Amino acid sequence: MGVTLSRAIQWSSDGNKLENSLLNNDILTEIMLFTEYFSESHPEEARLTFSEPLQWKTSLEVSDFTSEIYDVREGSVMSQEHDDNGRPLLLLNPPDITVHSFYHLSNILQLNKNKNRKEVQACLEANKEVVKKIFGPDTPSINEDHLFNILCQLDEKLLDIAVKPINREGRLSPAAVNTEIDLLKTFCGTGEMRLLKSVRYTSDYVFSNGCRSPPWRQMDGEICSLIIETCDTEPTLFITCNTNGVFLDEGLKRRGGGGEKSYNAVESYNSPVINEVFKDLVTLLKNKSSHFAEVADEENFAIQDVPSAKKILHVETVDAEKTGQTLKPYNSEEKNVLKKARQQPVQNKPGNRKKKLEPSLKWKNLGLTSPYDEGEVKARKIRESKKIFEYGTKSPTSESKKKTNISGSSLPGLQSSQKIKTPGGAEDFSESSSEDEEDEEQHERRAETATDLPSEYWQIQKLVKYLKGANQTATVIVLCSLRDFNLVQDTCQLAIRDVGGLEVLINLLDTDEIRCKIGSLKILKEISCNSQIRRTIANLGGLQTMVSILDSSDKELKCLAAETIANVAKFRRARRMVRQHGGIQRLVELLDCVPAGESLSLEQQRDVEVARCGALALWSCSKSTWNKEAIRRAGGIPMLGRLLKSPQKNMLIPVVGTLQECASEKSYRIAIQAEGMIEDLVKNLSCDNQELQMHCASAIFKCAEDKHTRDLVRQYDGLKPLVTLLNEAENKQLLAATTGAIWKCSISMENVAKFQEYKVVEILVRLLTNQPEEVLVNVVGALGECGQISENLATIRRSSGIQPLVNLLTGTNQALLVNVTKAVGACATDPENMMIIDRLDGVRLLWSLLKNPNPEVQASAAWAICPCIENAKDAGEMVRSFVGGLELIVNLLKSQNKDVLASVCAAIAKIAKDVENLAVITDHGVVPMLASLTNTLLLVMIGSTDEILQEAAASCVANIRRLALANDKAKYG
Repeated sequence: MGVTLSRAIQWSSDGNKLENSLLNNDILTEIMLFTEYFSESHPEEARLTFSEPLQWKTSLEVSDFTSEIYDVREGSVMSQEHDDNGRPLLLLNPPDITVHSFYHLSNILQLNKNKNRKEVQACLEANKEVVKKIFGPDTPSINEDHLFNILCQLDEKLLDIAVKPINREGRLSPAAVNTEIDLLKTFCGTGEMRLLKSVRYTSDYVFSNGCRSPPWRQMDGEICSLIIETCDTEPTLFITCNTNGVFLDEGLKRRGGGGEKSYNAVESYNSPVINEVFKDLVTLLKNKSSHFAEVADEENFAIQDVPSAKKILHVETVDAEKTGQTLKPYNSEEKNVLKKARQQPVQNKPGNRKKKLEPSLKWKNLGLTSPYDEGEVKARKIRESKKIFEYGTKSPTSESKKKTNISGSSLPGLQSSQKIKTPGGAEDFSESSSEDEEDEEQHERRAETATDLPSEYWQIQKLVKYLKGANQTATVIVLCSLRDFNLVQDTCQLAIRDVGGLEVLINLLDTDEIRCKIGSLKILKEISCNSQIRRTIANLGGLQTMVSILDSSDKELKCLAAETIANVAKFRRARRMVRQHGGIQRLVELLDCVPAGESLSLEQQRDVEVARCGALALWSCSKSTWNKEAIRRAGGIPMLGRLLKSPQKNMLIPVVGTLQECASEKSYRIAIQAEGMIEDLVKNLSCDNQELQMHCASAIFKCAEDKHTRDLVRQYDGLKPLVTLLNEAENKQLLAATTGAIWKCSISMENVAKFQEYKVVEILVRLLTNQPEEVLVNVVGALGECGQISENLATIRRSSGIQPLVNLLTGTNQALLVNVTKAVGACATDPENMMIIDRLDGVRLLWSLLKNPNPEVQASAAWAICPCIENAKDAGEMVRSFVGGLELIVNLLKSQNKDVLASVCAAIAKIAKDVENLAVITDHGVVPMLASLTNTLLLVMIGSTDEILQEAAASCVANIRRLALANDKAKYG
């Protein structure tokens, strides 16, 4: 059975676990989304019962199952639905789970979003033959046929993700192979000096990486399969081209050369029968056809090595002047090129020296004398941008669309300064690891067939076709007509793209006609909100042209170019391209505008709009660490600081957005302080625009890592507006930014005292339930800091805040666990609070977090355990009641993390005060472990310049000393 859903996955060396790789991450995400929404997109197929159930070890718990369709009994869960044999379609006996249908697979992925990826990975690792389990060993039944087709489409998608890098791997590349085949086709036909009768592919479909073989064959390096008829050999040659070489494929011959009927037909992989592998097609043909070898050698037809180790075609050429041939740009029809190629002189004439075989114009213009074929790369990228996938459809959009001539000559009446440029090569710069990356590899999904498309789709396509051959006036009219459509709709956007409109629109940006540039940019600005179109614009070199337009004297043109750059630069590669082509410096220069009052002249309004658009583009670009540095070097910080004083709200939003994005860098935080921007950020917390308030609070959140900033926020009376914003609980983004700012500001005791006056603790306690995790992380962090004042601990108790804090100890979010353990530990310093924590089994939950793989969670939990032991009524008995708990905490002394060591030593010092517990930990070897720690990273750390590290190391040594004394006291009384 061809479908496996696991061929694309990278497995560990033992074959039992998935590797931790970017490819596996993409594949798991695709499978997770497919499964999670399967019940909605395919309700009938979701109800089909699997031939064998899928079984794995789950991280889900009984408490996760709250739906009425499940029965919870004695620590287990079963579905109310049963199969024909009376077995429940879902059965959970933690940690074992058994599932019989996609309906229940979808349900469990919607129970706890935090566990989705873990569940998918565990399921795949435990069920490698997942498709065989679903359908059994036999052919799918009629009822299962549609489900099988749906899984085929998913399998195709996963394989397509996996094989994208193939054109960068192996000795042969798809580009080199395809170029060689194109050349061989040129010398087919009739006549004595022909090389071959015919050369044809077994498949017409070309993938985005240039391959024609199905994805599951590409996984093994296969590029394409060929049927070649030579002039002197029988039978026909059936050839397969692989990244490792080319060979006669007996398996392909037995299948009649047909291979798969189409790229997405699912058949079992028949391993090719290989006799001998050749380095390229010419070498193979010379070996198999004496006629080909004789003619090719006579005409000095050869494949030569180049320094890059890539194989390219090469022949010696005659002088163009001697043959009377004029070399023209490659903008002619292919049939004319082929015709001219066949007319090249191939015979020796009396009285002349022996002439070498001359390449066709197509061959020359494909750049075959250079190791890197930019034209092929560009064509491949364009094909990739047009590729569309849809689960459940029969096949992807065909690639056999009519090519658009994008040179300036295709636009009569317009003078193009240059053709569309190919994007630059890769850069050896890494982008910010923390920046959000748009799903650049996620394929677009469209459910519409040709009959489903609305009339606007076809109307737009007609207009774009007119645009290709219009004069200046007609071009402007067509552009205006296109803007009458709702270009925000996907259908309208894709109509422009599908008919080649993006190439034309980008080409118009290179013309000398301002009206055409403006009209084109207005359309590109609207449609670039579509992620697929953004990538296509970048692939076609549109960003380079837009960056050059930023130098224009026309302010409207600059605004439109900057706004479009802001839309396109939503993904990493585009942001890098803007920087590479000098866009950051130009965008910063657009900010050179002095903000005036509310009443502005027309010229001032234009200047403000230019600056706003420049800030908008910088905002998008600033998600890259390299771009942040480029903005700083270009002098962007003082300009942003000047614009921050503007009364124009629409100006302030992108300015503050850029600042809050850049504030993750320490150099920016220092500059924001030095430029006096904290006062402006605080002032705008009280404005009437929630988006601006959110960005200001977010900027304060990042800057308040520094104590001086925290003091400035208080001095400028910024604490009260932050507390006021907590009332906007419906706006979760604003709430997250506000609680984050309050958390960081509360690190300073002076600010905690102020927050106490504003009753902030009571408000924060109310936010401990029914909030997104990003809000909870900040709320709990703030409560932990506020717990530095003992009165606030009583306030948390009176506000019923202890129980929701303890409940959060069962979560999985690592940042939340770090903060909630600190908050619970702070609460435990109050004896009354400790009684509640003990009653809620909070200490046991803290102890269980010592098993968390995250060292920060381990350290924070250990610190929290210290006050719990100190303030518990019968601490010794409580600790001993945790089965295996003492052994667990002693084993953490083997940790390599200094914070874990310091906190565990502190906890052990508290534990050792009980004689019985001291005996137990002594049996577990605690003394030699502690002794060995004294002589490592601790004594050196005490002399560290890092005060926090210095204090932690000193505390650790002090705890070790206390333990030694306690041990001596226990031994000798």
